[in-house]
Amino acid sequence: MAFGKGCHLHLIDGSAFIFRAFHALPPLTRKSDGMPVGAVSGFVNMIWKMVQDNHGPDAPTHVAVVFDKGSHTFRNDLYDLYKANREAMPEELRPQIPLTREATRAFNIACLEEEGFEADDIIATLACRARDAGGRVTIISSDKDLMQLVGGGVEMFDAMKNRRIGVEEVEEKFGVGPDRVVDVQALAGDSVDNVPGAPGIGIKTAALLINEFGDLDTLLERAGEIKQTKRRETLIENAEQIRLSRTLVQLDCDMPYDVTLDELEVREPDPVALLAFLTAMEFRTITKRVAEVLGVEPPAIEAESTEAAPSGGAADTPPDLPFRPEDYEWVRDEAALQVWIDRIADKGHVAVDTETDGLNEMICNLVGISLSVEAGQACYVPLAHRGGGDGGLFGDGDLVEGQIGLDRALALLKPVLEDEAILKIGQNMKFDAKVFARHGINVAPIDDTMLMSYALHGGLHGHGMDALSERYLGHVPIPIKELIGSGKAQKTFDQVPVEDAVKYAAEDADITLRLWERFKPALHIGRVTTVYETLERPLVPVLARMEMAGIKVDRATLSRMSGAFAQKMAALEAEIHQLAGEKFNVGSPKQLGEILFDKMSLPGGKRGKNGAYSTPADVLEDLATEHDLPGRVLDWRQLSKLKSTYTDALQDHINPDTGRVHTSYSIAGANTGRLASTDPNLQNIPVRSEEGRRIREAFVTDEGKTLVSLDYSQIELRILAHIAGIDALKQAFADGQDIHAMTASEMFDVPLDQMTPDIRRQAKAINFGVIYGISGFGLARNLRIPRAEAQGFIDRYFERFPGIKDYMDATVKFAKDHGYVQTLFGRRIHTPEINSKGPTAGFAKRAAINAPIQGTAADVIRRAMIRMDAAIEDLPAKMLLQVHDELIFEVEDSAVDDLIERARDVMEGASLPAVKFDVPLDVDAGQGATWAEAH
Repeated sequence: MAFGKGCHLHLIDGSAFIFRAFHALPPLTRKSDGMPVGAVSGFVNMIWKMVQDNHGPDAPTHVAVVFDKGSHTFRNDLYDLYKANREAMPEELRPQIPLTREATRAFNIACLEEEGFEADDIIATLACRARDAGGRVTIISSDKDLMQLVGGGVEMFDAMKNRRIGVEEVEEKFGVGPDRVVDVQALAGDSVDNVPGAPGIGIKTAALLINEFGDLDTLLERAGEIKQTKRRETLIENAEQIRLSRTLVQLDCDMPYDVTLDELEVREPDPVALLAFLTAMEFRTITKRVAEVLGVEPPAIEAESTEAAPSGGAADTPPDLPFRPEDYEWVRDEAALQVWIDRIADKGHVAVDTETDGLNEMICNLVGISLSVEAGQACYVPLAHRGGGDGGLFGDGDLVEGQIGLDRALALLKPVLEDEAILKIGQNMKFDAKVFARHGINVAPIDDTMLMSYALHGGLHGHGMDALSERYLGHVPIPIKELIGSGKAQKTFDQVPVEDAVKYAAEDADITLRLWERFKPALHIGRVTTVYETLERPLVPVLARMEMAGIKVDRATLSRMSGAFAQKMAALEAEIHQLAGEKFNVGSPKQLGEILFDKMSLPGGKRGKNGAYSTPADVLEDLATEHDLPGRVLDWRQLSKLKSTYTDALQDHINPDTGRVHTSYSIAGANTGRLASTDPNLQNIPVRSEEGRRIREAFVTDEGKTLVSLDYSQIELRILAHIAGIDALKQAFADGQDIHAMTASEMFDVPLDQMTPDIRRQAKAINFGVIYGISGFGLARNLRIPRAEAQGFIDRYFERFPGIKDYMDATVKFAKDHGYVQTLFGRRIHTPEINSKGPTAGFAKRAAINAPIQGTAADVIRRAMIRMDAAIEDLPAKMLLQVHDELIFEVEDSAVDDLIERARDVMEGASLPAVKFDVPLDVDAGQGATWAEAH
């Protein structure tokens, strides 16, 4: 039928369906070949439900499932930081993406995507066409960005909450009608998509401004009339950024898309095609269900998709007990708490979780504690919930009744939490341990479900509690935003009514206990008990102590550096303007592109679909060989990042009580076992530039104390020499040779006494590049030499050290055969994409090759850290930081030599007795009044 009045178009946000399915289900694998298919299974079930529900007078006449294609769109050309904060797609999801397209076509539904555009733009274009043609449109999505389309025959439907979204619902969310949603979003920005907006202006303020002035253009034109000084200055100073933000959030309703509405007409599924797909996926249950509805005999399925995790049980098996909030107890007095303490003593274990009024363990206040000793039975002990007051940010008001005093409750719980005979179970237990430690309670022993999942499933998925609950228990936990809100209206947990807090907090403890019951035996089944017990669990108290100790940072030094960087940036900006022959905004990729490619006619300019040039770092690095201006821009960008990310931001991280910066380490962040540092990130301080190295001058110590740095020397190259059995490298390390000079001598037939710095530099780049699977193109860029020459270096390297190529081939084969690689200490890093095709395959192979090397190095330093406390406990010293292969200590001057001797012994012998390397581990030591001097 021709599309027109009376027609009803359904546009399904396919990408949202995929991610919802991926996070809501356990990790299924196809039994016949190990292919991950959990997201496909969930996607198929959601599409089938839509097909089944779409009957009756309101049924669609036309339908399409719309997907994102690729990550680069015209918005990235406009603003290269657009969506830069998005986490990388989980590796096990990547190979499932094309299968969801196949599933859509198997259902005989139009499958739409377009390179360079987001799914939202396709939806917007088709929705506007359908509306203009007199038809109705239902967009099946809850994406706030699509709400600008609502009205005039277009509505949305949140399939997860079974809720329709019309004009009233949009006004409730944004404070304005759909026609002004874009204006509000342009002001408020979007941290998820990295849309900058106006600093300090949220949704509510943006709505007030737009309602007062009518629209964004009028607001910006009349910004000078605003009485509030800060708000007025923000709008005036950021007008260009706000207009850019509007362009980023405005959907393209007129994209060049050659699909006609008539092509989207609803068609019945072809039973043969649909059942063939479901059979190939080994989805026995839905195959049978679909066959019954279609009136055909279901095909036989020899295998059935099963859960990927070694924890056992069918993927769709519901939890043994339902999650019932009515079974959770509000502990109101000491007598009720004592009952739980007695139950904990009888059980010998307890799942424990803390609720606080913030996420910074060093300054937050303890609001309550939840406990669980048996699945389905949990309690919450509120300690500091407040009522009344003005409902403001700080929770002013009196303590509500039915709460035990904080000090008294902790006094009762302290013996239990410190009892060596009672196991304390937590999810990310380091957070709770630090909160309790600030109240004088040393929680031990502990088990951590996050780290259990990490040991079992490293490389397969994330390990947050909500995701684990959905994946392994089939239960969606209460979202925290339902209790505290978000944005400027967000309140702290002490302001949450206790009745609601009980349901939320007790559920967390209940979930944690159930995950522990599932993961504990799985560690043995999956043969990773040793990894968890020796590398994960004992690291928690070590890191907690380091984080609480912190490191002293001198604010005045940072301030002086910020000023110096600002002056240098101004000088560079003047030089850039002189080279360009005109003034322009150096921080604007669009203006820079016009200067480089239009005015200066430099080669390699590529326009996006919006007409703007792309100017990322790699483009500027290539152009730096042609002209001075791109190199100066790179210098300016580096200084800008150093200033904003470190010398300015670090000052805000100095704890007012301790005068120190207290970073937080993520144990389960990187697949390989590397620790990640956050809030602030102290591991990414640049060390290759003089300015970057200077930042370490701000890290200091008190008078009478010294900072000591101990750093593994070339540990990954040493591990490579051992694993790959490279005799020449092993001998060089044993003899204490300059490994880069030796490599250069071997490759280029240059005697050591004739070695030049340039030849050594090339060999060093190859040595480290090979570990990360560098390509000829990548090496050419690093060394700024022709690609053919760089590839020649790599080829010659493999000829001289054939064992390395043998190792690489063997590792990739192992990954393809087993679905994982492992370190010398048994840590498994899953490689779900190793059998994929296209560009993803190359990345997966390089990651698989590098993981055993980098992972083994990470395991070595973990083992060293775990053993360090016992080795230096009688010295006036503390271990403060871990940065890649380096440990930083603070020690009294009189004990520096003793510390270096003991710490070096621990680090150099950290692999023993589990692994004896063919090459010695060597540790460099340094000391000084600042980190810069020590390293």
